Amino acid sequence: MLTLFWTLVGFFSGSIPFALIIGKIIAKTDIRAVGDGNPGGTNAFKAAGPKAGVPAILLDMLKGFLPVYLAQRYGLSGWSLVPVCLAPVLGHAISPFLRFRGGKALGATAGVWVGLVGLWAFPIYGILAVPLNLLQTEDAWAANGGMLALLSYAIFFGQPWLVAVASLNWSLIAWTHRHELTCAPHLRPWVVNFIQRRHA
Repeated sequence: MLTLFWTLVGFFSGSIPFALIIGKIIAKTDIRAVGDGNPGGTNAFKAAGPKAGVPAILLDMLKGFLPVYLAQRYGLSGWSLVPVCLAPVLGHAISPFLRFRGGKALGATAGVWVGLVGLWAFPIYGILAVPLNLLQTEDAWAANGGMLALLSYAIFFGQPWLVAVASLNWSLIAWTHRHELTCAPHLRPWVVNFIQRRHA
């Protein structure tokens, strides 16, 4: 029952569209009309700058972090944490408050992993996400590279239940980015220029 309770709490927490709410309050606009239409922190940034983007991103992370952190504080561990960890990500991706059309769920994912491994989640994710972002222009490939880094960490340093979390979390992230992933990555101009100079 405890696992079910925190899973439901996690799903409800993840489904709250904080970025959309903040965008309407601060920017007086629907952030889904900006950028790629995603109701997340990046579009809150685009709509109203840091004054909307920063709190939106922090709240998106918090809604992933709190259920996982509290579930552990109240006795859950191991395999019982798997559905709790996935619930905020799924809630963000298919929010019932948005007619089951949610966001990319990267903020909620970040919060979940901070709840699991602490602030190490950021450099682990960045090991692949940052280079991929620097080398090519498609954010979806960088995001999935970051998830591969988290899965690799779970495989080499975690327990089987953490591998399950990473695998299923990555599947959800791949699904929320499914349209973007149909586009082949495009090298950034500086990479193309470097290659051309090397072959000149």
